Amino acid sequence: MNQIEPAQKAFESIKKLSADGYEYWSAREISKLLEYSEYRNFQPAIEKAVEACKNSNQGVEDHFVESHEMVQIGSSALRKVDDIHLSRYGCYLIVQNADPTKEMVALGQTYFAIQTRRQELTELSEYQNLKSEDEKRIFLRNQLKSHNKQLAEAARHAGVETPLDYAIFQDHGYKGLYGGLGAKDIQKKKELKKSQQILDHMGSTELAANLFRATQTEEKIRRENISGKKDANHTHFEVGKKVRQTIQDIGGTMPENLPVEDSILKLDRQNKRHLND
Repeated sequence: MNQIEPAQKAFESIKKLSADGYEYWSAREISKLLEYSEYRNFQPAIEKAVEACKNSNQGVEDHFVESHEMVQIGSSALRKVDDIHLSRYGCYLIVQNADPTKEMVALGQTYFAIQTRRQELTELSEYQNLKSEDEKRIFLRNQLKSHNKQLAEAARHAGVETPLDYAIFQDHGYKGLYGGLGAKDIQKKKELKKSQQILDHMGSTELAANLFRATQTEEKIRRENISGKKDANHTHFEVGKKVRQTIQDIGGTMPENLPVEDSILKLDRQNKRHLND
């Protein structure tokens, strides 16, 4: 059994469905699962998660819904209890801000990060309609271009300022994800020319892993107010390493061992010509 399965079973077992068919989790039940002895000790994590939600320009009311329920405390006595109904993204933000020394918190961080990213992709109507590998590659490559710009902006605010600084920062992310291989090492291993961009020769699986690395690094830098080139580089490496560990846990192929694909630029040009015909 991989490390993610226990977390998956535990978190999914307490998931609920609203009358409208939307999934949600009870903050009180999540707090127990994350091994908090008292709910009041869990509330700072909720507050940090709400703040992170605001900073991500997400609607707090979409992910944290206050609830008031009557629970039985004796043979016939009832007591009003405050709770919060959490979306999957809300759970993700909470486990990111909970006590990382707790084993279930660490497992939850990985599990909800994976599931949240999968949900984001599957909810995109464009992605749902894609059938071929080529279409998925083009879509994910464009997503990665967009998120790399956001990652660069977050890194700049952290102190990664010059082109050389950013190249070193990006290399740390690759080294975490590719088991110590930097961009030039990956290029060499995949037998690409110096003029060929490694991202343009990745399949959809490898692109998705790199997209996950980029989005999670950006969020972590912003959420934790990472400051300084050294800390930014370390953050990118650790996130890449975490993504690599996740791939290993689920029995996936390591990214450096995935096949080299034809240039995505060529596919994109063919796709545009086809649309114009």
